Amino acid sequence: MAMKIRLARGGSKKRPHYSIVAADSRMPRDGRFIEKLGTYNPLLPKDSEERVKMDLDRVKTWIEKGAKPTDRVARLLEAAGILEKKERSNPKKGTPGKAAQERAAARAEKEAAANAPAEEEAPVEAAATEENAE
Repeated sequence: MAMKIRLARGGSKKRPHYSIVAADSRMPRDGRFIEKLGTYNPLLPKDSEERVKMDLDRVKTWIEKGAKPTDRVARLLEAAGILEKKERSNPKKGTPGKAAQERAAARAEKEAAANAPAEEEAPVEAAATEENAE
């Protein structure tokens, strides 16, 4: 049985409240779980003690039994000092998406087209001034 330590959502619409649970990975997110290990309220400020409450001894016990925490729970456990901080690399973090890149390319083409006639006219004017100089 593959065990996960994960968040189960509760609360009303646009007012999330999560339970930190140990559950079989095949069960639904908000469905059956083995044990409730704590709570997480993302609406509270980050420095609030009420934001994350966990039974750390039970969490350690489940990790020793082989339960794998999900990404978000792993971050909460790192903040609590149970897990070592993992180095995360997201090299594409700052790059724009596909649609934004297409818009930028179209804008660059428009600017190039707008600047091109001005550049073509300049040599004609230069040639005209050279003829007048002779």
